[in-house]
Amino acid sequence: MRTALVIGTGLIGTSAALALAGRGVTVHLSDHDPSRARTAAALGAGTDEPPEGPVDLAIVAVPPRHVAATLAGAIRAGAARGYLDVASVKDGPRRELAALGIDTAAYIGTHPMAGKERSGPLAGTADLFEGRPWVLTPTRETDTEVLNLALELVSLCRALPVVMDAEAHDRAVALVSHTPHLISSMVAARLEAADESAVRLCGQGIRDVTRIAASDPAMWVEILSANAGPVAEVLAAVAADLDETVEALRALQSADEAKRSGGAAGIEDVLRRGNAGRGRVPGKHGAAPTAYEVVAVQISDRPGELARIFADAGRAGVNVEDVRIEHATGQQAGLVLVMVEPAAAPVLAAALRERGWSIRQ
Repeated sequence: MRTALVIGTGLIGTSAALALAGRGVTVHLSDHDPSRARTAAALGAGTDEPPEGPVDLAIVAVPPRHVAATLAGAIRAGAARGYLDVASVKDGPRRELAALGIDTAAYIGTHPMAGKERSGPLAGTADLFEGRPWVLTPTRETDTEVLNLALELVSLCRALPVVMDAEAHDRAVALVSHTPHLISSMVAARLEAADESAVRLCGQGIRDVTRIAASDPAMWVEILSANAGPVAEVLAAVAADLDETVEALRALQSADEAKRSGGAAGIEDVLRRGNAGRGRVPGKHGAAPTAYEVVAVQISDRPGELARIFADAGRAGVNVEDVRIEHATGQQAGLVLVMVEPAAAPVLAAALRERGWSIRQ
C-alpha cells in the first residue's frame, strides 16, 4: 500500500492515518469539518489536500449512520481500489450499502477493537491499535485484493487480524463493549445526586467501573442505535441477574434462617459466575489470562516517582506486567500497585525496600 484516503478524522481515523503515515504511506485526509482534517494534518497524519487520482485504500471512519452513504459516494467517485469502514457495527452498514445498489466486491467491513474516552483528532495516536484485535468481516463477494489491502492496513497499524461474520461480530461487541458501556454509565449516574461525603470515598473500584462512562454521549447514542437489538438482549440477561440478586439481598435481611441461607447462596452464585467469566478475559497480547502478584508501593505525588520505581524494577531484573495507581483521598500520596510474575514478587519487594521504598503488605 502506497496511498490511502482517510474519510473522517476523529480518534480512529486520525490514529490510523498517523500509523500509516509513520510507515511511509501517503495519506490524504478528508472530513465534513475541514478544520478537523487540518488539525490531523498538523499532527503529522497526512495532507488535507485531495488525491490527484484513485488511492490504494479508502478508510471510512465516520459515525455508523453515515457509513453507507459515505462509502457509496466514495465508490461511485472511484476514489480507491479498495474500501473499508471502521465502525463498531458491521451488519447494518453492509446491508444499507447493498440496498443502495452498490457492488460490494471492493468493500470490506472492519472494526479495530481500540479506543479512548476522548474523541477528535487531538486524541489520535499512532500506537492506538498496537496489539489490539482488528475484526475483518469479508463475504463471498469480497475481492481478494481488497481483503489483502485490509490485512496490510492491520499489519501497518500493528494490530491483530480477526476474521468474523458481520452478525456474529455485532452480537460479540454487544456483549464485550456496548453493554459494559451502558452499565458503566448507569453506575456512574448513581453518583450524580449522591452526597458529597459519599463521593469523597470513591476509590479505585468505582474509578475502574465508571472510567468508560466519560465518553461522548452523542457518539454512543449513534453506536447503540446501530446495534440496539443485540445490546437489548444482553442487557435483558443482565437485568434478570439483577432481579435475582436484589431478591437474594432482600433475603439476607430476613429473620428466617432458611431465607438468609438461600440469599447467601444466590449472592455466592452470581459472584462465582463473575469469577468464571472474568477468568476468560484474555491477558496480555491476547494470551491466556495470568494471575500476577501485586507489590504495593507507597508513593508521593512528585514528578519522576513512577519512573524511579520502573527503573529500580529494571535494575532488579523484574519485568513489570501491569501497573495501577490508587490515590489517597485528600493527600498528595497514594499506592502504586505493581503487578509481576508470582516468583518475581519477593525479589521486587526486597529490591525496592533496599532502595528506600515503603512496601505495603
